[in-house]
Amino acid sequence: MISRVSQIIPVALVALLLACSVNAQEWTRFRGPNGSGMSSATTVPVQFSPSDYNWRVELPGIGHSSPVLWGNKIYVTSAEEDKGKRHLICLNAADGKSYWTKTYEFKKFNHHEYNSSASSTPTVDADGVYITWATPDSISVLAFDHSGKELWKRDLGKLAIQHGGGTSPIVVGNVVIMGVYQEEPTAEGFLIGMDRKTGDTIWKKPRARMTGAAYATPLLYTPKSGPVEVVFTCSAHGMTSLDPKTGDLNWEVPGIFNLRCVASPVIAGDLIFATAGIGSGERQAVAVRPGSKQNKVEGKVEYKLQRGPSNVPTPVVVGDRIFAWGDGGIVTCLNAKTGDQIWQERVGGNFFGSPVCINGKLYAMSAKGENVVIEAGDQFKLLGRTDLGEPSNSTPAVAGGVMYLRTVSHLISIGGKRAYVH
Repeated sequence: MISRVSQIIPVALVALLLACSVNAQEWTRFRGPNGSGMSSATTVPVQFSPSDYNWRVELPGIGHSSPVLWGNKIYVTSAEEDKGKRHLICLNAADGKSYWTKTYEFKKFNHHEYNSSASSTPTVDADGVYITWATPDSISVLAFDHSGKELWKRDLGKLAIQHGGGTSPIVVGNVVIMGVYQEEPTAEGFLIGMDRKTGDTIWKKPRARMTGAAYATPLLYTPKSGPVEVVFTCSAHGMTSLDPKTGDLNWEVPGIFNLRCVASPVIAGDLIFATAGIGSGERQAVAVRPGSKQNKVEGKVEYKLQRGPSNVPTPVVVGDRIFAWGDGGIVTCLNAKTGDQIWQERVGGNFFGSPVCINGKLYAMSAKGENVVIEAGDQFKLLGRTDLGEPSNSTPAVAGGVMYLRTVSHLISIGGKRAYVH
């Protein structure tokens, strides 16, 4: 059950104010449209307090996944680890009330202290929502329609990685795509495309064992000529581009990472920028110029950074600038074309969720539970810092002019048609 924690303004008023805006934009996957983390919303405040919340609801247990939205429905996962129960929860975006919850039992397992049993972000389209549940014994992909009916379930085998699951799926047309990366030589690693209506395998591509498994969510890249490509990063294969319909290889740039790829790759103009790292602080970053199967051109490294700017948080690209929010609270602004540093400043705190850009401002939640906002410009400017009252390892979602913040055990709605003056 989801318990109501606070109802700041009347439900009827929220529903009226948000009814039009909720459908204006879907946030369908980790970091929204193609994982870019970009929103043009002008109705999200940079500084706020609990009295400004549209609503705040408690979720069962804990989780680090981010919410996704389709129409007036929000989907988020959570886990009661002590009870061995995991939940897919569907909420009304206008008032936070529950539409339905699907609950699955699992055997409690060890994972990294900064991970959880509900860290993978769902993906959603017009027909349904798709999630992945991971334990050492099994990594499963499940599909539901918007009324909560389970459509299919696939068991993809065991997951032999040290820190637990966390890879999120994406949907490309009729294909649900994700990577399964392994650290044990006896476990099968692979990239897979599944029919979104049946769960049947459309294509499957093996991945070599790696010393540090990847968690990066795939990226869609559309060349100037030719069909859309899906791009993956991992230490064993570097950067790989496949045809999302068939799984056929377009191009690959191997040997560019020897650390764990946690952050997702991002499009930076004509390049694809990606990072890697490990908990001890070693970091890598590389910008790749995509290849072209059609023109028989190999992908190549455009530049590397001697010291990568981030590990877990995925960077944001705004124009010709890359903003990398480091795990230790150091934000770096780079020239996307050259990799040259424009500025670097410390905002304080530790960060495992990724930043998003809303109307030219970067929003990120610290592990302590502060929502920090800075200007996405050529000079560092701190705009706001709000204590959310609870830790968070998640990434904001934005749809219909409203921002949704997930702390470990709560979901918060802020912004929209209401006028904010701070």
